[in-house]
Amino acid sequence: MEKPLDGEAFRSYVERFALALAGMGLQPMAARVLALFVCADETALTPSDISSRLGVSPAAVSGAVQMLSQAGLVERVPAPGSRRRHLRLAGDAWTGAGTVKQEVFVAMAGLASDGLDVVPEDGPASERLAGMRDFYAFLAEEMPSLLERWAARSRSRL
Repeated sequence: MEKPLDGEAFRSYVERFALALAGMGLQPMAARVLALFVCADETALTPSDISSRLGVSPAAVSGAVQMLSQAGLVERVPAPGSRRRHLRLAGDAWTGAGTVKQEVFVAMAGLASDGLDVVPEDGPASERLAGMRDFYAFLAEEMPSLLERWAARSRSRL
């Protein structure tokens, strides 16, 4: 039995997926657009497609697409003969997101380290900041090998 891409179960799943993404820190409208891209069978969607499928304004879609594009998760694709903009999920969206997160991990470790310069050495703040620094430094250190292992695993599935 074919599953409709505009049925209630599909829309409900996209919204549930978006809530999970928003819970991880993604802006809610960007989360909804990303969830739609992940779940849509089409290789590309226009902003108008996204707007009508999600039941939101074109302006909301525009802002979300801009955010997702800057994060490397969505990209513009050529559509010969069409004047409309066509977008798709970036081919390596999840690895790209991991790389972006690595930069965040490095920045957070540095921020915590800077904090250690301004709080008393033996207090609870120092302990919390040192733990934060060590945690984010660990994540930044491990992310490249984690991404390499993921790339090897995904190549082996092909």
